[in-house]
Amino acid sequence: MKILIIGRGNVGTNLENAFRQKGVDVAIVSSREGLADLPKTADVYVYAVRDNALREVVSQVSAQPRALHLHTSGTMSIDVFGADKPHAGIFYPFQTLSKDRLVDFSEVPVFIEARGIDDISAVYTLALTITNRVYEATQQDREKLHLAGVLVNNFPNHLYRMAYDLLKGTHIPFKSLFPLMEETLRKLHAMSPEEAQTGPARRHDSNVIEHHLSLLAGDEERQIYRLLSVAIEEKYQ
Repeated sequence: MKILIIGRGNVGTNLENAFRQKGVDVAIVSSREGLADLPKTADVYVYAVRDNALREVVSQVSAQPRALHLHTSGTMSIDVFGADKPHAGIFYPFQTLSKDRLVDFSEVPVFIEARGIDDISAVYTLALTITNRVYEATQQDREKLHLAGVLVNNFPNHLYRMAYDLLKGTHIPFKSLFPLMEETLRKLHAMSPEEAQTGPARRHDSNVIEHHLSLLAGDEERQIYRLLSVAIEEKYQ
């Protein structure tokens, strides 16, 4: 089996490494290269490109009719593949990925979809070469999963950045927060997020909340803190 990954970004680089480690014949090209000249002998074409570039990139690729075409987006429909690509599906690795930090894909869940039973089987088999955590997911489910990922990863990371900046002018290293962050995640293995909630907003401690607001220098940071505090207080009225 020959796999051609289109896109040298975070997702493409990690997928190329994962397949290569399993002995799969895989190559990777930039989506900015001459796509019309891509080899037409690959069995699988994986499109690891930005959502806003996906349709254009797909339209530029020609391949054998038997080839399987997969994109890696959590939000884009399978319909980006036209009639010239009858065997198509979705291969969505659910993990934050960076080119400079290659992950162990055996721990990464992959969510798949395809047009027919045979293609589903092919995508499932392909995913199993790098992970045992393979799940079928509809377009609607993937969209909600993608949003959930933003809520638990991208937004908290912005809060980590706020905390990092807050401690810059102190003698306290940012790493001092790691045990707290890790314990918060461990608790969620044993209880629901609603049960795990703590803090001044959960206790309706307005004095602490107001003091925290006075320590934040920027209007944006104060707005974020106030909005989250109000949401927590209303949840636990």
